[in-house]
Amino acid sequence: MGRFEIVLPEKPIASLDDWLAVGGGQGLTRAKELGPEATIAELERAGLRGRGGAGFPIGTKWKTVRSAGGRHRYAVCNAAEGEPGTFKDRTILRANPYQVIEGLAIAALTLEAVEVFIALKASFGPERERVTAAVTEMERAGLVGDLSVGIVAGPEEYLFGEEKALLEVIEGNDPLPRWLPPYVHGLFATAPQLGWQAHEPEAGHTRGHESNPTAVNNVETLANVPHVLANGADWYRSLGTPETPGTVVCTVVGDAERAGVVEVTCGTPLRDVLDMFGAPRPGRAVRAVLSGVTNAPLTAGQLDTPLAFETFAAAGSGLGAAGFIVYDDTACMVDVASVLSRFLYVESCGQCPPCKLGTGGITNALDDIAAGRGTDESLESLSHWLRVVADGNRCFLPVEEQQLIGSILRTFPDDFDAHLQGECTRPHRAVVPKLLDIVDGAPVFDPRQMRKRPDWTYDP
Repeated sequence: MGRFEIVLPEKPIASLDDWLAVGGGQGLTRAKELGPEATIAELERAGLRGRGGAGFPIGTKWKTVRSAGGRHRYAVCNAAEGEPGTFKDRTILRANPYQVIEGLAIAALTLEAVEVFIALKASFGPERERVTAAVTEMERAGLVGDLSVGIVAGPEEYLFGEEKALLEVIEGNDPLPRWLPPYVHGLFATAPQLGWQAHEPEAGHTRGHESNPTAVNNVETLANVPHVLANGADWYRSLGTPETPGTVVCTVVGDAERAGVVEVTCGTPLRDVLDMFGAPRPGRAVRAVLSGVTNAPLTAGQLDTPLAFETFAAAGSGLGAAGFIVYDDTACMVDVASVLSRFLYVESCGQCPPCKLGTGGITNALDDIAAGRGTDESLESLSHWLRVVADGNRCFLPVEEQQLIGSILRTFPDDFDAHLQGECTRPHRAVVPKLLDIVDGAPVFDPRQMRKRPDWTYDP
């Protein structure tokens, strides 16, 4: 196990001709030969799981969308990467957008979708340029048939990457998560979501679209699809673990000699990936590794955990999008919790009051403790808000708050005791590792994030 190149080539694929020269297009050809049902069966047999964080099997998702009611179906590529510590989707799009578009074309063919979209942030300049050029090349070459490929540039907000909010942005709205999942209430649906309110039909269409079930897949997930179909399920199953076959594209940032992105076979120990980037630094020890801001930290004794959804779950954490934030023994985990809680607080949309109030209450209590103003009442406030923050939630953000902050409290109680007693001696000050780029091994974090307000505006 170790480094592997399936979706992340050593050298960028510069043109469609270069992609075709290394086998591009074979997956789409195979999907046409198999037909929709057999294509889904092949993906199910391969065991390809979503790489956006949840690890949901793509075959099951596509089967559900294909069998759902509704007049039209859509397929969407979620390229709105915004998870702190993660840069793998942008790296894939820069290196080879053709495989992602081919995967999306296979999705459209399989689902008999009337239209597809690629949604990414307006700030993703290099990625938008590459995707736009690749779509144009593939359209001219006839590789997407009569399929309309829409490229949607959306806002900077974290929730843009939430699949229900993503659909709202494609429809021209703010990134506020809707209630029902895309396979129940998809793009431009005219059926009511709740009560009697229905969506107006899209321009140029008449009523009767009903639910319009929609498949939303992550960049890395779609990039795998052409390779799976071109090489077969058995080949894909020969890589990785029985429950998490294939490869995974990892990002490493934080207390490491350099930041970067690498593709490895699933089942590779986390320690091996950290070693590739010099983590921990010489003379230091790992204190915690976070997979984004969703899951419980892994500690120094858990670094041999294999990279797989089932093994990370067994370790009490989650693989997520494999964006690893490393904290060494200089890091104060109270400070880390305070900074990351604030990220979730300001990114909460406010549609669910327990989420907005709860993430705010948790952040305020953590800020007091980190600043030496904490009391037993601060801990009581934390406990209260952690219990109720996810009440009635329509997206996963408040659950992230519960899982991340609750686990840091349980794993590092001595850090909180030290702050309450005014005795913290760890000098490390945390920042929000929201990546704008990685340049020659140096991470470029968004300097505006710490100035973001809970209403999605910014301090001067």
